[in-house]
Amino acid sequence: MRFYSGKVWYSGKFLAAVIATVVLSLTACKKETPDEAADLRRDTAKDAYVYGYPLVLMDVTRALMTNVPSSSGVGAPMGQFANARAFPDATFVDVVSPNADTLYSSAWLDLKQEPVVLSVPDTHGLYYLMPMLDAWTNVFASPGKRTTGTAKGDYAITGPGWSGTLPAGVKEIKSPTNMVWILGRTQTNGKADYAAVHAIQDKYSLTPLSAWGRAYTPPATVPIDPKIDMKAAPVDTVAAMDAETFFNRLAMLMKDNPPPAADAPMVARLSSIGVVPGQPFHLNRNGDGVGIPDGVDDGKKRVVELGHDPGNTKLVNGWLLAAGDRGTYGTNYRMRAGVAWVGLGTNLPADAVYPMARIDGDGNPLNGGYKYVVHFDKGQTPPANAFWSLTMYNAKQAFVANPIDRFAIGDRDKMKFNRDGSLDIYIQHDSPGREKESNWLPADAGDFNVILRIYWPGESVLNGTWTPPPVKKVG
Repeated sequence: MRFYSGKVWYSGKFLAAVIATVVLSLTACKKETPDEAADLRRDTAKDAYVYGYPLVLMDVTRALMTNVPSSSGVGAPMGQFANARAFPDATFVDVVSPNADTLYSSAWLDLKQEPVVLSVPDTHGLYYLMPMLDAWTNVFASPGKRTTGTAKGDYAITGPGWSGTLPAGVKEIKSPTNMVWILGRTQTNGKADYAAVHAIQDKYSLTPLSAWGRAYTPPATVPIDPKIDMKAAPVDTVAAMDAETFFNRLAMLMKDNPPPAADAPMVARLSSIGVVPGQPFHLNRNGDGVGIPDGVDDGKKRVVELGHDPGNTKLVNGWLLAAGDRGTYGTNYRMRAGVAWVGLGTNLPADAVYPMARIDGDGNPLNGGYKYVVHFDKGQTPPANAFWSLTMYNAKQAFVANPIDRFAIGDRDKMKFNRDGSLDIYIQHDSPGREKESNWLPADAGDFNVILRIYWPGESVLNGTWTPPPVKKVG
């Protein structure tokens, strides 16, 4: 007998090994004192929470974003795109650290019944990407200019249990899980570009494989679930779950969204506390639930800690740089949980990187009471195959209102270079004067931070031979 893991078929020998691991673990618990057994369950529950957090958070996010009767800029029913039509302004606080570079096209898929075909138009060279996240937040594919070019394309996204023949001209993208989140982004060069980008967004489409080749129109309206709290942020909803609620949801999700083979040791640990894919979880089923609630509380605290430092980060010139492969985590469950908590839906480094600075080059917090300059020597502006931008945020990670309505500045703006070919960006609360205003990024009056977004970064960014210059205080 075999079963599918999402990447490989498990053999009977593998199953026997997993079962043996669980049996040995349970046997070991029986030989321990009650307090020792409870401590072991607590440690296991903590690690199990960190392990399963991204999967549960993804499902809660999916439920919230798709619980709408029809498509809009912020949500859409399952299998339909929600296209953002404009950049947020300084009053927008629903999402932290919004960008002013791309307009989003987001869609959630359920591949349990059948594959779904993603169709993209010819963007005529315009940069776009359609990263696809599996239920565990790994980016398993990223069609777009970097990987597939900008010509028209049709891609059948197939689930872990599907096999069959696809229509001619349709390329398969295999998903390791049945839940998929497409978080597309299309380059948008300011408000004047909206109409052109909207025309492209309108041609992004999703079609069930069974409807391919004939006219298909998604349902105009769908029922909504009144029990879902549409005002609660997904991270808050998950944080409010008790041990039984969390692990029961995790167990049910693992049935249709199987862990990869490399997770077998962790899956065995989950089984030792009663978390088994597809089986209801009951805290005190065998009277041995002591320690598990405390472990979940520990896990919640650990996820927040990891969110503040998702792992594999380093500080260079005052910039916090991410190291390692975000978006493809393998067995790095801690980094995966931390990134999910702080920024669900992160890109692959090859698609975009986001250095952040909260301090200047001398290690002091950035504050609007001072003036700063970011100086790029000639030929040393951020190496990007697509484009780059520097965005301003206040202490709450929202845009900053300013007299010129500028939230970000970058290589698509008409900045003035110095005579020697170098470039200065002026970061300060008040205008630096008309002569320098083209290079001005307005700062908040209080504490602030900046994020440097580099889309399709050059190899020197990825290997660390190029790093951002410091934000230098000049007055």
